[in-house]
Amino acid sequence: MTNIPTKLLIVDDIHPVFLEKLEARHIPYDYQPEFSKADAVRVITDYTGLVIRSKFRVDAPFIDAAPQLAFIARGGAGMDNIDEHYALEKGITLLNAPEGNRDAVGEHMVGMLLGLMNNLYRANFEVKNGQWRREANRGLELGGRTVALVGYGNNGQAMARKLSGFGVEVIAYDKYRTGFSDAYATEATMEEVTQRADVLSLHIPLTSETRGMVNDAYLARFNKPIFFLNGARGEIVDIPAVLDALGTGAVLGAAFDVLPVEKFPQLAEQPWFQPLINHDKVMVSPHVAGWSVESYFKIADILSDKVIKFLDEITAVSQKT
Repeated sequence: MTNIPTKLLIVDDIHPVFLEKLEARHIPYDYQPEFSKADAVRVITDYTGLVIRSKFRVDAPFIDAAPQLAFIARGGAGMDNIDEHYALEKGITLLNAPEGNRDAVGEHMVGMLLGLMNNLYRANFEVKNGQWRREANRGLELGGRTVALVGYGNNGQAMARKLSGFGVEVIAYDKYRTGFSDAYATEATMEEVTQRADVLSLHIPLTSETRGMVNDAYLARFNKPIFFLNGARGEIVDIPAVLDALGTGAVLGAAFDVLPVEKFPQLAEQPWFQPLINHDKVMVSPHVAGWSVESYFKIADILSDKVIKFLDEITAVSQKT
């Protein structure tokens, strides 16, 4: 890195503030939001930095094609489209911006929860189609219930803050943190989550450990019927297991901003897709919880600061050697 000029390849759409901050510091970049993975592979050998959102997976072969790569910056929270272990083995620094979209995720998931509990999706559809069913669409109040968060990082904490005015008790389980109780949530064990939750909301990354975590056995552990929310990663949840739990009443309603397969036509080909979208106690959005108008700016703003700080630090080290 210290022997070649700094140069960034940006392969995804990003807010102009990112480019403006690079230009203010005279950091060279190539902005190629239309690039495919094949396009990027052909030129990546010339770059010291890669900026990406979710366009393609940065896997071991891609990393091997990038001998000068010093950092990968992802415009978002999760890093699951990057082979983190291999990148770190190669000495590549990974940067992301979970602070930038945490409020968007928190608000979106609270909105989906309120929509489920008050039958807003179904009632809206029925009224627009000439049905006026008050009793069938009587809602449930959130106040007085226990909301359990699995994962208490940026998104989990934001969700807890958004819930603070609803008169709920928020408990949180995080396998990798302890002593994190605060004004918004109380630390809990997974056993306490399964015993006490009225609402379960996932805020964890996709890893080999969490892939398929929410299955029949997991949902069977809960002591009472729950509302289930997933705004984390789709592959964490076995959709047929949730559909089965909806059928038995173990799950009262489910909201998904993420799915194990996303985008059409592949999504429509999944055997669980039609049962999912036809269920009147299910809400689905197209992986947009963290993609608000405001988060588009905040992610780029925060990520640019992290990139500049990283480059300043390696420049300072190179000047000392």
